Order: sequence, then C-alpha cells, then structure tokens
Amino acid sequence: MPAAPAPAVVYYGDDFTGATDTLGTAARAGLRALLFLKTPDTARLAQAGPLDVLGIAGAARAMAPEAMQAELAPVAALFRSLGARVLHYKTCSTFDSAPHIGSIGAAVRALRGAVEQPWTAIVGGQPNIGRHCLFGNLFAAAGAGGEVFRIDRHPTMSRHPVTPMHEADLRLHLAKQGLADVRSIPFTAASQGPEALGEALQRALRRPSPDANSPEAVLFDVADAPQLAAIGHVLWSQTRRATLLAVGPSSVVDALAGALGTRSDAPVDQRHVAPARGPVLVLAGSLSPVTARQVAAARSFDTVWLDAPRLAQRDAATLERHARDIAQRLARGHNVLACTRPAEQTPAEGNNVDAQALSRAGGDLLAKVLAMAPLQRVGIAGGDTSSHAVQALDAWGLSYVADMGAGASLCRVHSDDAALDGMEIMLKGGQMGSDDVFERLVHGGAGSSPPL
Repeated sequence: MPAAPAPAVVYYGDDFTGATDTLGTAARAGLRALLFLKTPDTARLAQAGPLDVLGIAGAARAMAPEAMQAELAPVAALFRSLGARVLHYKTCSTFDSAPHIGSIGAAVRALRGAVEQPWTAIVGGQPNIGRHCLFGNLFAAAGAGGEVFRIDRHPTMSRHPVTPMHEADLRLHLAKQGLADVRSIPFTAASQGPEALGEALQRALRRPSPDANSPEAVLFDVADAPQLAAIGHVLWSQTRRATLLAVGPSSVVDALAGALGTRSDAPVDQRHVAPARGPVLVLAGSLSPVTARQVAAARSFDTVWLDAPRLAQRDAATLERHARDIAQRLARGHNVLACTRPAEQTPAEGNNVDAQALSRAGGDLLAKVLAMAPLQRVGIAGGDTSSHAVQALDAWGLSYVADMGAGASLCRVHSDDAALDGMEIMLKGGQMGSDDVFERLVHGGAGSSPPL
C-alpha cells in the first residue's frame, strides 16, 4: 500500500485550548485535520489517514526551557520524517510567555534545526478574536467584542498569574527570551498585497553587510483579517524553496489555508451546535473576568465551588469528596459547573493558589468524575486547566465537530477506551467565548460569534 501523502502543515499547540482552536481553523477552511494528544507513532498515523494539517497538543507554555526541549524534540523528528513544508509552533494569541516558563525563544531553539529556512516567521495577530499587531506592538480585546487594549495595559493579560505581559513590543518581549534579532514588517506592506509584502520580506532578510548575520526571525504585523491572505501567499511561496518554522496563533494556519486550497469533498462548515444528549460537566479553572461572566450566565447548571487551595495541595480526601458530589449530581441528570474560585473571591485573591498545581488537580478531578459517571459532553475553561485535564484522560486524538464561537471549538474525543471514544469536549481559554457559551454547550444553537 503506498504511503499517505505528507501533510502540508504540522503544528504543535503550546496548550490544548489553542491547539483545538487551530484544529477548528483548519477544518472550517476545508482542510483535513486531526489533533493528536501526543506525538503519534506509525500506527496512529495510519489510523488517521491522509491529512492536510496534523496537530499535536501539548503543554509547553507551562514548562521550563529544559522541559520544553525534551517535549519538542519528538515533534521536530516527526516533522522531518513526514516531509511536511511548514512546522507551526502555535502560541497563545496574546504571546504571554517568559524566559523561565513557556519561552517562545526556547521553542524556536528547539525546533529550528528541523527546518531548512534559517529564519523563523512570526505572525503577530489573530483578528477574528480581537488580536492585532501594529508596528510590532500587540493589542488585544478584553473578551468577545470588548475594548481593545495594548497588551501591557490589558486588564487580564497584564496581570496573568503565571506569565503577565509587561511589554507590548513583541520584538522586545521575544528578545528577553533569546531572540535578539527580530525584524518587523508593518501591516502597511501586507495591505498592499502579496507582491509588496514579498518585497518587504526580502528587504527584512537582507544582511546590512557581508559580515552581518541574517535575522533570526521576521515579525509580520496583522491589523485585519484580509491581510492574512497576503501573508499566507508569501509564506507558502517561501516553502517551495525550503521548509519553514512559523510561530504565532491560529492565524498562521488561517493565512496558509488560502494558499493550500480547499478540497472539493470538504464538509459544509458546521456552525450549529446540537443540544447535549445528557448531562454536561463544565470545569472552570480560569480566573479570567470573561470566564467569571460566563459562570454567572450559566443558568442551567448546579454550581459546585471547589476547594482550590486543598485541591492544589493534592489533598486526596478533598478530591474524592468533590468527585463523588459531582458524579452524583450528574447521575441525577443535572448539569454541573465546577469552579475553582468562589463568586465572592477576587482574581487577586485567587492568585494566592499555585496555578499549575491547581490545573493538574483539575485533570485528576475530571478523570475521577468520568470514571464514576461517563458523559457525552464536557467543557473546560482555562488554558492550563484544559491541557492537564485532557492529558489525564485515556485518549489519543481530537477531531473537529462544531464552532463554539471565536477561539473555541467543540471536538470529538478519539480513544481506545470505549467509554471515552466519541465523547464531545470543548476546550477554551479564559479570554475566549461569548457570555452564553456554557449555556450553548447544553442547549445548542449557533456557534459563530460576530466578527470583532
């Protein structure tokens, strides 16, 4: 039997919510896409069949540089073995990272040897969720349709509990992570079309003198969605000469989709979420004000306030008590919303809990609940919580089901465990989704949010 054609793009999501957003972006563009929960072996690749976009979900944004190196080494090896053209390191759209944890610079160093191009492409914005890069500076909306702030003045991201963003200029932000020479191409070049953008790229790559080094990376501004087509055209044209490492949010795949083309047999874009066929569990591990509004709007749930400090300390009795309470409510047919921050607690107070330990405990809780009460639909809010929760499950992949709004996708779980295989799961970052996203997870309805 002949080998399946190589995917055009292999991407690694540095957390699971972002990885599913990229999966949805590819699927809605008519590309064959599948997200693996760890680097697949030959048997899993054969099981998946031909793919245009192959994703790998990970948790590198929560790792130290040394751990990132070990995490990404198999991804680099897989990319080389498959013969794909673009290796995409998928970051959060807010680029929140630091030299000591989730370092984008460390990721580039780990993956650079897998590609042939000596420079790295960085796509700086994702307009469909209110992320815009102008003259190298990142701006982000505060929630769907919310006010747009420079990232270092954003009410949430400037105070992120793990990687607060104190620098808006992505060139300076990445320089602190070891990418010392990042050239910038302003959005004005992309707005003039592929030819002008291609010329701007050649100027950015030009060495000022024979003794000077080529730049380590080129940052592409993105002011609005139409500019992505020009960026995708220019990046794909570069891959015809040599394979390329691209860094950025789901807009990297969004940009490339036009150049890759749409299959004639592509399914119709699924924008309507069917009602749940049984009780729904949502685990809200995010301290974001956006998630707090979504919790407040969730009228169809029993709300369970989790003892976050004890869970973070991996207290077995607390874990067992919460799991049994949630499972019993689900068995009675109730939807359950399990939250890690009481309603009266402020985000600043919530920061006193070890965020990473709490995220890992959330994964333990989800696995224990599902062992007691198998479900057909689950939702997770919070990037790190989603990563650890899915890693705690005996699953190997996710495929796209439907659109839950900008930045959130409903996915189908693929597992060798019959009790988990086919379960639907929504993973969303703390800043993502409309206020009624948990309600739509229960009752269904249109999944697309209006453009920001």
